[in-house]
Amino acid sequence: MTPEQRALRSRIGAHVSWANTGDRSARTAPARQKFLDRFEREVDPDGVLPAQERARRADHARKAYFARLALRSAAVRRKPA
Repeated sequence: MTPEQRALRSRIGAHVSWANTGDRSARTAPARQKFLDRFEREVDPDGVLPAQERARRADHARKAYFARLALRSAAVRRKPA
């Protein structure tokens, strides 16, 4: 099977899978939680902060992450084609 055929077969499988998913949010919830947990581990790797403080810091770390992405995206868009 060629790489193109494999990609097409995978794409078909993904579409069938999503077509049979009733609750899309529930299906992706574990991945979203893992992504958000990353920021808590980043700001408190030893787990010594109170939960409320860790959550506050993690929220700022998440916002900084997305701000950096936006900055890089803007820089790429400014480059001439």
